[in-house]
Amino acid sequence: MISGWALIMLVFLNVALAGVRRLGGDRGGNFAIATAVMLPVLIVAGGGAVDASSAYFERSRIQGQLDAAVLAAAGESDSAKRPATAAGFMPAVSTGTSQNPLVVTNNSDGSVTGTYTYTMPNSFLGIVGIDNFKLVVTATAMATSKSGGEAVSDGAACIHVLANTSQAVLINSGANVKSENCGVDVLSTSNPAFIMNAGAKIETPRFCVKGTNYIRNGGTLTNLKTGCAAAPDPYAGRFAEPVLPAKCETSGVPNGSTFTLKPGMHCDVTFNGSPTITFAPGLHIIKGRMIINSGATVKAEGVTFYFPDVNSEIRANGGLTFNASAPTSGPYGGILMYEATSSASNNSNKQQYIFNGSVSETLSGIIYLPNRNVTYNSKTNQTSRINMVVNTMIMNSSNWNIEPYEGGSSSSQPGSSSGSSAVRLIN
Repeated sequence: MISGWALIMLVFLNVALAGVRRLGGDRGGNFAIATAVMLPVLIVAGGGAVDASSAYFERSRIQGQLDAAVLAAAGESDSAKRPATAAGFMPAVSTGTSQNPLVVTNNSDGSVTGTYTYTMPNSFLGIVGIDNFKLVVTATAMATSKSGGEAVSDGAACIHVLANTSQAVLINSGANVKSENCGVDVLSTSNPAFIMNAGAKIETPRFCVKGTNYIRNGGTLTNLKTGCAAAPDPYAGRFAEPVLPAKCETSGVPNGSTFTLKPGMHCDVTFNGSPTITFAPGLHIIKGRMIINSGATVKAEGVTFYFPDVNSEIRANGGLTFNASAPTSGPYGGILMYEATSSASNNSNKQQYIFNGSVSETLSGIIYLPNRNVTYNSKTNQTSRINMVVNTMIMNSSNWNIEPYEGGSSSSQPGSSSGSSAVRLIN
């Protein structure tokens, strides 16, 4: 195991350092000779720890890619196409390589197992004959037919709040949410799990809170259930993360009032005035903060927005008209907005994401922001078909009419086989 190698190297380094300390107290004439003997050992030990650590983190990165690959493969109804589907999520095989590092197996129970073997060269341990580490990662996923016993209950959640913190949801006066088929699931068991203040109205077929403690100071809240089996993150490990391009398509402060942005990476952009911004269909990577001034109009049909870290976002200054829909097919089919979750440091650094209000928003697709504490300020007028995942939510003012999103045909999203199956990792 890689972690074992790291432990061995660290123990070796500690032993070597102890030896040097003992030699440092020796005032005999052999000290210089002993130091010369020990110095290469120290270099190899320290370098070995670096090699082992690098291999460990590389294995974690590949595991995330393989999880996404087998989920996509399990969602493919044609078993013959599964290897090719999974391969699209993994690093390309080098030209002239005789052995495919990815092996996809269709199991007798209907699940799909992927095994990926990768040889990672060492920078230091080659000195002592350990030229590389052989990394082997595996993952198994299964698609379960919804019509075959896994029925989706009426009002299943299309808004998931994940944080197990006090006040994971705060609903303030002026918040209005209405839906006939879209529920809200809150995973918090803290005290209070949520707070609702007077002057708010939440009318949904399901408001499920895992905990039992809450504060309600008035307002209308239909179909509240506490101690409820709130669903966990439905998309964890599901979406492949793109490699960032070498250059930015857009950056700085562009001049003009009408813009058409090509797919690619947009870095720390500010649009002044009240511009009209059209995002061409495809993947748009928002790196840093994209600021859109008050009164702007945004058109993004067939678009996926991707945030590579928790400090990246689209920040509107209010008065926004925003019409956006996810692609209906392809590798990002169904995904309107999502963020990187493969980095442990990124996942442990939750950040606020502020929506400053809109004249009109029409959204369609999955919005996956599990590392964001979202806040809806001012009046947000939204008519949407969405499935949303966030860490925490504050709703200061809103007028939402929402229904669950069921479109898209990407193998990256749940129910990709014409909505007939749900896909999950089982190993």
